[in-house]
Amino acid sequence: MKERIVFLDYLRVVACFMVMAIHACEPFYLGGEEGTYIATRSDAVWVTLTEVFCRVCVPLFVMASSFLLFPLQKPTGEFFRRRLGRIVVPFVLWACAYVWWFKGDWGQMLFNFPAAGGHLWFVPMLLGLYMLMPLISPWAERVSERELRGWLFVWGLTTLFPYLRRLWTYLFGEPLFGFGAVPYLYGECPWNSFGMFHYVSGFIGYMLLGLWFRRFAPTMSFKKALAVALPLWTVGAAIIGCGFFFRLSGAYPYSAPYAKAVDLEMSIEYCSLGVLLATAAAFLVIRQISYDGWLYSRVIRPLSEASYGTYLLHMFVLLPVFEQFRPLMPTPVAILATASVSFALSSFISIAVRKIPKIGGWICG
Repeated sequence: MKERIVFLDYLRVVACFMVMAIHACEPFYLGGEEGTYIATRSDAVWVTLTEVFCRVCVPLFVMASSFLLFPLQKPTGEFFRRRLGRIVVPFVLWACAYVWWFKGDWGQMLFNFPAAGGHLWFVPMLLGLYMLMPLISPWAERVSERELRGWLFVWGLTTLFPYLRRLWTYLFGEPLFGFGAVPYLYGECPWNSFGMFHYVSGFIGYMLLGLWFRRFAPTMSFKKALAVALPLWTVGAAIIGCGFFFRLSGAYPYSAPYAKAVDLEMSIEYCSLGVLLATAAAFLVIRQISYDGWLYSRVIRPLSEASYGTYLLHMFVLLPVFEQFRPLMPTPVAILATASVSFALSSFISIAVRKIPKIGGWICG
């Protein structure tokens, strides 16, 4: 039996809770008549702090998958068969559940994840990385650290693109080509979405970063890891927080079209520099955890094993929980309480469903 990598279980649990916190804070800046609404400056501060501490959640999930699976040790067919049952079937079932419950458009399911389950975007992205793994696994098995660092450097440059797009707008106004698009960079245009850096940008970088940690990251004490991680996280957090908070007008309540919320998220895009630095710092620290005693075997490991199902179903739980807590609590307490209760209830449901003989794994992974 393959030896279990203990720290990855802790990582999944932490990342899953962070997802809940991110979704618990979103109603404090998404909403109102226009789509973007922040009631008070205090709300803006708490939303910013939540994003600063929790935005690393999705990249951590990607790095965990990479660390565990990449490069592939199984034939391609076997790998895809295992992933099909583990990932695709539960995704389809829960996507259908969101469409049915929230009365969504069934036709859209043929083209994308349902709007009613916005968090499900993560699964197609992850499946895309799984499709790449067999192609580049032979390279990953023999790549040198120097070469891998070179590719990570190139990818790191692409994490500046969200800021370069805004710089373009500041210097030159709206994009040369219309259609409501963001500014195009390095070969991108309305008739070509695949610019020069398309194939070395995005979440593939976190997959390569997970590979670096697996093959080349030096062993270090917790104290040394913290000494390296803290400056990385501080710089990353500053980029995330300042880029979000200081781009607000300063007048509250703050109301703007939904496009403004999208624009505000420039500094907290998952593949932006600030999030990259904070993610590397978080992974470096969590990697030091090796405790596998009672707490691990009775709490952390079951939560980790159920985390995929927890992720898929949690919006069914979080939305009603938030509606109960929001009128009763100040913003930071409402965010923390919503995330905590939603995580606990969703995990309980996922663990219980997975215990159902024969079908539990097909429902919650």
